[in-house]
Amino acid sequence: MQLDLLVERFQKKDASAFETLYGMYSKNICGVINTIVKNESRSQEICQDVFVKIWNNSSSYNVSKGRFFTWILNIARNAAIDEIRSKSYKNEKKNLSADYFVSVLESREDESNATIDTKGLKMLIQSLKKKCVQIIELLYFRGYTQKEVAEELAIPVGTVKTRNRSCLSKLRENMIVK
Repeated sequence: MQLDLLVERFQKKDASAFETLYGMYSKNICGVINTIVKNESRSQEICQDVFVKIWNNSSSYNVSKGRFFTWILNIARNAAIDEIRSKSYKNEKKNLSADYFVSVLESREDESNATIDTKGLKMLIQSLKKKCVQIIELLYFRGYTQKEVAEELAIPVGTVKTRNRSCLSKLRENMIVK
């Protein structure tokens, strides 16, 4: 079937034309999205959203402005860029290994089962004051901003900044000494 005719049918909300176009382009579009997002399952979700978006906005495609695939590709690229700029994506990246570290800090398991890295991390953290552990956990392991930490702990932002600096200095000292 000719692509122009297929696109016309798609713009008239023909579901079978949409299915055909989806079959033709979905793999490539998902691949482009995955190149940007670098998360296959999230890329699949964004790809689905892109195809819903083109279905809903099919009338905005203009053949005189470019190829149909290029139109879909631009929508997909913009959706992927929007995703990596989103706060949830940034928080996910910030907290990628936070569960490991938080569980290390909170675990009260038998020390004989702990790895050398875990024991070392526990020793470094245990030598800090409780307020330092709290600040470090919120800022670095949970992905809070300094403003969010200030609101959570009901202290001024300047105090958060000062404590963060002094706590990191103490942590560095402990790393050098140990």
